Amino acid sequence: MRKIMKKPEVLAPAGTLEKLKTAIIYGADAVYIGGNQYGLRSRAGNFTFDEMREGVAFAKKHHAKVYVAANMVTHEGDEDGAGEFFKTLRDIGINAVIVSDPALIEICAMEAPGLPIHLSTQASATNYETLNFWHSEGLERVVLAREVSMEEIKEIRQKTDVEIEAFIHGAMCISYSGRCTLSNHMSARDANRGGCSQSCRWKYGLFEMPLPDVRNSVLAGEPEEAFSMSAVDMSMIRHIPDLVENGIDSLKIEGRMKSIHYVSTVTNVYRQAIDTYCNDPDNYEFQQEWEDELWKVAQRELAVGFYYGTPTEEEQLFGERRKIPAYTFIGQVLDYNEETQIATIQQRNNFGIGDDIEFYGPGFTHLYQTIDSLWDEDGNPIDRAPRAMMTVKMKVNAPVKPFDMIRKRK
Repeated sequence: MRKIMKKPEVLAPAGTLEKLKTAIIYGADAVYIGGNQYGLRSRAGNFTFDEMREGVAFAKKHHAKVYVAANMVTHEGDEDGAGEFFKTLRDIGINAVIVSDPALIEICAMEAPGLPIHLSTQASATNYETLNFWHSEGLERVVLAREVSMEEIKEIRQKTDVEIEAFIHGAMCISYSGRCTLSNHMSARDANRGGCSQSCRWKYGLFEMPLPDVRNSVLAGEPEEAFSMSAVDMSMIRHIPDLVENGIDSLKIEGRMKSIHYVSTVTNVYRQAIDTYCNDPDNYEFQQEWEDELWKVAQRELAVGFYYGTPTEEEQLFGERRKIPAYTFIGQVLDYNEETQIATIQQRNNFGIGDDIEFYGPGFTHLYQTIDSLWDEDGNPIDRAPRAMMTVKMKVNAPVKPFDMIRKRK
């Protein structure tokens, strides 16, 4: 029997308290969130201290951990109040902070002793000497730069004892380790201080300018096609054995700004795949249904990033794209009455009688049916559920549970 390392942590994004609970219910061992200061996702629905307390209590109840991203690059004055911020996180019970700026690392270590520090991917750790340096500075974990290959991870693991965290799924930044100033120039929003407007994702015309006042389309005479500088998304679902055997301690899913549909689906898939491999590595087989499930929430095409070589133009979003099946997230189960087989649903998108729908839940459960009856909250028959967040009831052919999600194909 082959030797494997310990089962890695599944680390999921949680942009809101609802997403935190969803990620943990769907199998995350840990989640990472943002506070109202010092993070890189100013629009991610960041947590107040009271929300952190509720999130930590929920996580502890389910034997999970909560990390806080505080990975901005600080300019003069940005670090004001950081000591109190970190002390509050420690006292709330946050399990670690994710930091890139040495100033914030120093402040946290000095003013909030006992709060573990993880090095952010923004710090571009790409070799074992760098990991050993940060370990000697007291950091417990390093989040590797996304540009590190699998072969490099193998060597790093052999030459350092610090915990290794690596991204395995989600958006890839077109710039090196996310350190970009395109947003600063295009929209006056500082990407490295939490304001990235994702200018690389915008659509552009592509021209050549032989003279200052001459602009010729590169695609002259052909239908003009939008051009971007955007990378495809990462997916390592086909390479779980490599991730585990090379000793990565934490497998990180990107997406604090993504929906609960995304968080639940992706966490569910990786939980299933990692458990399947670690429980019986000798007889492990990749299941195509795992990848098919990921495509139900895919926003872009998928590739493996830098793990097995430098990405080419094939890993950029321009030119003809693969057709991606589009699914709509339509609701979440609030309650289910086994005697009447009636489920109470919170609506998230318009649906109604005659729609073919799919229920899915933790543990990779799936249930398919056609809606043949629908009632509003007061028990009145209705044909459709058109209002956002309205509560409706429907008959379901088999038991479902709170936190189960519902989607339909567009």
